[in-house]
Amino acid sequence: MRAAVLSVGSEILRGDIVDTNAPFLARELSELGFEVVSTRAAGDELALLAGAVRQSLDAADVLLLTGGLGPTDDDLTRDAIAQVFGEEMTIDPGLMEEIERRFARLGRRHVPASNRRQAQIIPSASSLPNPNGTAPGWLVRASGKTVAAMPGPPAEMLPMWTDAVRPEVERLIPDSVAMLALMTFGIGESALEEQIADVIRWRPDVTVATYAKETGVQVHVTARAGSAEEARRTVDQADRMVRERLGTAVFGTGDSTLAGAVGDLCTAQGATLAVMESATGGMLGALITGNPGSSDYFRGGIVAYTPEVKVQYGVPTGVIARHGVVSRETAEAMATAARSALRTSAAIGLTGIAGTEAADGHSPGTCFIAVDVDGLVRAAEIHRPGSRVGAQRHFAQSALNLLRLTLMKAEVPV
Repeated sequence: MRAAVLSVGSEILRGDIVDTNAPFLARELSELGFEVVSTRAAGDELALLAGAVRQSLDAADVLLLTGGLGPTDDDLTRDAIAQVFGEEMTIDPGLMEEIERRFARLGRRHVPASNRRQAQIIPSASSLPNPNGTAPGWLVRASGKTVAAMPGPPAEMLPMWTDAVRPEVERLIPDSVAMLALMTFGIGESALEEQIADVIRWRPDVTVATYAKETGVQVHVTARAGSAEEARRTVDQADRMVRERLGTAVFGTGDSTLAGAVGDLCTAQGATLAVMESATGGMLGALITGNPGSSDYFRGGIVAYTPEVKVQYGVPTGVIARHGVVSRETAEAMATAARSALRTSAAIGLTGIAGTEAADGHSPGTCFIAVDVDGLVRAAEIHRPGSRVGAQRHFAQSALNLLRLTLMKAEVPV
């Protein structure tokens, strides 16, 4: 069954606000088993808004709208739905009474005439209660379509979706759905798809898709079955198949992060951690400390942006002189120096070129990362040309992944 999401408001089109409703509702619909065919925005002009509703319903069985339910003349979501279904709006006495009661609770005896608009409804619609605002929602069933109109403010939309709309649209799905997302790092999206090609083609009731994200490549598995138990068994089997093929490239589920995976390993092994970084300018330390509970294992970081600071904190002058600031040997020396200076069991060293100019014979986007875990030193060379921030992010993520693999005693890239 197909679904669409339509966000209403010229403020969205102008970029005045960021629409968080559409991605949230798209994820919710996908988890329920709908095929989301479109998410779009429309402004506060009746003809264009009605056209957007009509086009969305041409492609989908279910349409979720947010916004445009306020009391002002440019709140036109009700008008657009009524126009599309060819129905006339009238004032619902029960809704009007509820609006009056809400104003009374706020100490306001008079209800402005404009708020009467919010008590309007069409014959094929039922009202959805809004305990957090004055704008009731609509649930419309007509012409084989289901349309839900909810307020735009997330504080009003989320409770209405959870309590009133989601249970209604969930009944429209005949099959049960189970979903799983696996996070990976170290394999490009195309190469990853090749490794799990047989799982992607495995069976028609299982959908396997890959998504490139800042934190790695996510493998998303959706299984449909006649019962929730059967769907869960199927998705668990697909989970095992993907993990068998990708091995240690899988570092977590859902929105897991490499910093979180490293934190879990440090906690489980009783390890303590320090970093000495240059090209990432503190981003590596920030990723680590962004993980809840990091103070239990992270002792601190040194942003050694110049050779002098590297030497000050323990990198031998001779290593830099012989091999250059951007080198495998300097990264190794930085990891060992950080581990010694901050008296930890594990440390990361990172040196590279995030900018646009070559250094020490290396092209922009070159980075050397190293880890020292109880005296075992491992290093790797990575390349990520492109924007400065993008390169820094990849450098930091790669360093965390190298530490993760080392703590797991797994093979690491060289």
